[in-house]
Amino acid sequence: MTGEEFGQKLLESVHQMKAGQAARVTHVEIPPLVEVRNRIGLSQAQFAALLGVSVRTLQEWEQGRRQPSGAAKMLLRVAERYPEVLRELAEG
Repeated sequence: MTGEEFGQKLLESVHQMKAGQAARVTHVEIPPLVEVRNRIGLSQAQFAALLGVSVRTLQEWEQGRRQPSGAAKMLLRVAERYPEVLRELAEG
């Protein structure tokens, strides 16, 4: 591809973007656990400390590589349904 051809394609792409004709649309799905943590307003480190797990463990849960079990799973359900409770625990 010559420089002129590249410039023409680039200009064409800019015109398409301005016209709202995106070549593709990318959708990023946010895992529910990340949504819960964001709703509470805590960083990974803060949320992990509150749950009594390492940041690495929390990251693996958020990325779907591992699943929480036992008490952690129940606490996460509480966090999902009643985020204000965990927010209070984090503050106090």
